[in-house]
Amino acid sequence: MNTDTIVALATPAGVGAIAVIRVSGSETFSIVNKLFKGKNLEKQASHTIHFGTIRDGEMIVDEVLVSLFKAPSSYTREDTIEISCHGSDFIIQKILRLIIRGGARLATPGEFTQRAFLNGQLDLAQAEAVADLIASDSEASHQTAINQIRGGFSKQIAQLREQLIHFASMIELELDFGEEDVEFADRDDLRQLIFQIQKVLVPLIESFKMGNVIKNGVPTVIVGKPNAGKSTLLNRLLNEEKAIVSDIAGTTRDVIEDELFIEGIRFRLIDTAGLRKTTDTIEAIGVERTMQQMDKASLIVYLFDASEIELSVISNQLLEFNAPYLLVGNKIDKLPSEKKAEFEKAYPEIIWISASENQNIEILKTTLVNKVKTKEIHAGDTVVTNLRHYQHLAQTNKSLENVLEGLSQSITGDFLAQDIRFALHHLGEITGQITTDDLLKNIFGKFCIGK
Repeated sequence: MNTDTIVALATPAGVGAIAVIRVSGSETFSIVNKLFKGKNLEKQASHTIHFGTIRDGEMIVDEVLVSLFKAPSSYTREDTIEISCHGSDFIIQKILRLIIRGGARLATPGEFTQRAFLNGQLDLAQAEAVADLIASDSEASHQTAINQIRGGFSKQIAQLREQLIHFASMIELELDFGEEDVEFADRDDLRQLIFQIQKVLVPLIESFKMGNVIKNGVPTVIVGKPNAGKSTLLNRLLNEEKAIVSDIAGTTRDVIEDELFIEGIRFRLIDTAGLRKTTDTIEAIGVERTMQQMDKASLIVYLFDASEIELSVISNQLLEFNAPYLLVGNKIDKLPSEKKAEFEKAYPEIIWISASENQNIEILKTTLVNKVKTKEIHAGDTVVTNLRHYQHLAQTNKSLENVLEGLSQSITGDFLAQDIRFALHHLGEITGQITTDDLLKNIFGKFCIGK
């Protein structure tokens, strides 16, 4: 294990009121104490804060507050100091150079959290959730990250793995007595255990669809013919004049993007050029980009003028794409009331709105949420948001299915043991009980320096 003392700026770079410099490692207190004019830091209690100055010789660099965290009661479980200084880039760089000159080195990306993992403060799933928490931009993404950091997901994985380990050991014991034809692991009990594990495992796997929505947002493309009101709808949803609105067809010629949060879910709204054949070279490029965005979308909002209804053509066109879609009839305010009532009765699956008059926009928002929500998420629910976790859970379930298949065919214990070992391996990869240097480098290399 690396025992170097490391240092890094823990707050964002740039000028601000304060900055926090984090130092961690066995030499932390002696290095900082040589630079600090105030109390003797090496003689102070953990979890205390001290005012003083950082000095380069006799020159005062800055007045600071120094927070002390003695091992193992720190984020990294090492001796740790956090220096709160003024947010001048000159001051920050000066203090960093002094600490490095004193014997520390600059931390690599994510090295503080990696040390927390290696020292047993966090498991790997919790460590990955730290990055998710930093990147959270909605209530839903914040809640799922907090739950994972607090170990909700890890506890479930640990329980599943512990139950399997017991049966794996029983079957392995059978292999040691292969010539005596004994059976230590009751096959019916093993089958029931797998059923119980799958009751937990399958909902976790299925939660990834919603978890991915929470973490990454929903690419939502607004498409339709020119002048259907796409830009007006975008502006209405965002409550700002984001896109140019005009009666002239073909005003939007490029992709316009912005974000909208509804009930904690981030929708990445994409306004596009109107779908039509055109001889205008620039508009044709815009139409081509529209088609590309539709191909990548998770949700398509097809907007059409209620007075120009062509549902059969619209439906056939949208079936070419994999994404779910909503049919939205716009400018319903332009229709006579009896015609509007006739449409609403004949086509109940269509959302009828008036973007310009703000009619039924809230209904559209609710429908957008319902379209992507696979289940109701409550505080404390375990939701899988990490693709790596999802893949290992899916592989675990596949291995368990192989065990069930083997039990139905009465295969020998060595083959059952092999499939159970595969399941244990994939569960262990999630929490870091089984890991590699390359995996750790890939995970923590995506963190910012200072975390």
